[in-house]
Parts: sequence; C-alpha cells; structure tokens
Amino acid sequence: MATSVIRFQLKAGATSIPTGASPQWGVLFDRRIAVLPVQATTTGEFVRQGLAQARAATRAQATLSLDDVKLLSPVTTNQQFVCQGVNYESHVRESGLDPKNFPFNTIFTKASSCITGPTDDVIRPRHVHLLDYEVELGLVLSEDLTQAREVRADRLHEVIAGLTIVNDVSARDVQLPQGQFYKGKSYRTFGPVGPTLLLLEPHEWALWPSLRMKLTVNGGERQNDLCGSMLFKPHQTLTELSAMQDLHAGDLIATGTPAGCAARSPGKLPMFMARHFISDATKWKFFVRKGMKDPLFLQPNDVMELSIRTDDGRLDLGVQRNKVVSA
Repeated sequence: MATSVIRFQLKAGATSIPTGASPQWGVLFDRRIAVLPVQATTTGEFVRQGLAQARAATRAQATLSLDDVKLLSPVTTNQQFVCQGVNYESHVRESGLDPKNFPFNTIFTKASSCITGPTDDVIRPRHVHLLDYEVELGLVLSEDLTQAREVRADRLHEVIAGLTIVNDVSARDVQLPQGQFYKGKSYRTFGPVGPTLLLLEPHEWALWPSLRMKLTVNGGERQNDLCGSMLFKPHQTLTELSAMQDLHAGDLIATGTPAGCAARSPGKLPMFMARHFISDATKWKFFVRKGMKDPLFLQPNDVMELSIRTDDGRLDLGVQRNKVVSA
C-alpha cells in the first residue's frame, strides 16, 4: 500500500511538538500524522535514511492533527529541479506545433529557489502580466545516478522514491518573447510542490499511467488528462538524463503538462501571417497585448487547485491549493 509522506512545520500554539521546532517529516493517515523520528534537513537525506521508517509507520502512531501544522514542500530547495517540456501531444498541438517535429525529449531546468509549499501564495512579479499554470507529475529520485544507466519501465522502483504534484508556474510574457524557459519559470514561488511525497510499492509502479491530473482555477476545470498520455515516459527520461548529467537522491523531475494552459496558439492563419509578414518584435508585442485581455491568464486572488490520483482512488497524491497575489 502506498505511503503518503509529508514535510511540515508546527503552527504557532500547537503543543504536540515544541514550538519553534525544525521542519519534521511524517506519514499522513487521513487527517492525522505519524511523526517520524528521522532527522533529515533535505529530501535527499530523507530518502536515504527515512523510507523504511515511513513505510513502517502505523495509523496508531498518528497522534498529530493535520490542523496543527503548515505543510511544506516535500522537496527541499537544495535539490535539482529538472523539467520536461511539450511532453503531451495535446499540449504540443495547443501550442501550434506538430508532434512529428518533436522526436526528441525537451529538457530544461527551473531554479530550485522557486520551490514553495502546497498552500503558499504564488507571487506575480510587477512586470509579469501573462501568468500561467501547468499541472505536472513530479518524480523524486531515491538514489544517485552519476553514470549512464538504462532504466527499465518495470524497474522504476529501483531509482524513484515516490511521486508528487508540481505546478510549473510560468511568466509567458518573459518565457516566450525572450525565448528563455529558465528565466520565465524560475521566479520565487513559481514551483509549488506537494502536498505529499507518495511512496509506491514495487508492484504499484505499473499504475502510474492511470494517474489523472486535474487543475482548476476558481473552481473551473482547466486541465484534465492521464499521466499515461506523456510522450516520453519516466524510464526513457531517466535513461537519457543519466547519460547526460549527474542526478542525486531527492532531485525532482517534472514530467510535462497536458492541454489546457492559458497560453495557446492563435490558429494557423495568424501563425502564418506572423511568421512571414511581421518582425519577431512586433509579433510578441501583439501576443502580449492580446494576452492581457485573455481572462484565462492568472490574476491576483485567483486560486489554483491541483490533484493527481487514479480514478479508483488507489493512488492519491492529495490536493495542492495556491492563491495568486501581487508582488
């Protein structure tokens, strides 16, 4: 049975743990927490030291109320934050692109300092007007990969500790006109993660394609798709990345988003006109000007809710809820 691990800070006034204690790790049983004795300041330390303790926790040990804690990201900001782009055919097409032109795995990174908690506010910088969302399945590594390794689809449990929810928040008016994914996606708070790190048992990894991602804004559904729709699967991505760079226990890989983002292609005719008859600078001025009138882009006080679970509830990564605020 999958284990729901959380990282948390005691709220002021709660008495179960001494006030001012460092962030703790625990296992969630409904709305009660079994506090783990592991002393891990980073996600890497936790997955190296605490997985057995987490799996051994019992409901009888869950004595702390969820109401008494503030949930933190289960991925700490010292870890690498690697991302896949255009990894769902539906998102490729809504971006005005042809999937046949993307026979490669698109990889980029976000600054790990953008990682924030599953209920923290997302801060929109003053100069950003086209703020977008992307629900994604996050993979958290269980061990170091410091040389090329072929990861098999049926052996994911050997290299991945668990799964979490990621919101790849993006400033499209920075990312697209400037052609800078890192810059447009790395502002502080642009990476909500959690609430849980779901530890799967070896036989449960076969269920990951049936995980359903959903994202709503102010209660209205924007994104809904199965993780199995991704173009490059986790074993393929881990194999490719291990041949290219060092990865470490606790590092986070966000696996891409499906259709439903605010930013999307204006259509074939406008794309043709923009490509052949106007300059890039003018094209992006039109893009930003039109986007500022589009209600789909996030505004201050908008609330995003993200969930990832199987339809039968066997695997459930919880619900992430973040409010957008102005800088």
